[in-house]
Amino acid sequence: MKITRAFLILFMLAARAGAYAGNDIVNDTIPYMVKGNFMDDYGIRYTINDTIWTQLPNIKYHIINRNTTEQYLLARNDEKNPGEPGLYTRIDYMIFSNMAPFLWGYCLTTYNAKTIEEAQEKAKADRENPKKGCNGYPFSRMKRTD
Repeated sequence: MKITRAFLILFMLAARAGAYAGNDIVNDTIPYMVKGNFMDDYGIRYTINDTIWTQLPNIKYHIINRNTTEQYLLARNDEKNPGEPGLYTRIDYMIFSNMAPFLWGYCLTTYNAKTIEEAQEKAKADRENPKKGCNGYPFSRMKRTD
């Protein structure tokens, strides 16, 4: 039986993706509070669902893995992004209390990792210090717009 090169490549990609389907994914969906249409405290708009994080108008992160216990997402940067196309991003998030209208915040812990493993292993954001816990910068605070 002859195996085509395309089939072999697809098999290898599926096997590699399967390596992240175990304990790292705590839930198949991201929390409701993080889904929807938002604006951050810099006036940037976002649309976020279980599979794609869009920073409007044209920056997209394709969500590969989510860990709701440790509150982070792993994503592949869209090939058409103006910066770091095709690389990997770790998005750490945290839920806020007493900060209305800002419900939660996020940190691009890394946005230019060469592999998903590298993105996952980057130092975690410091949620104890949200004003400087994102690589020395504040978490971007998000408020719902829908």
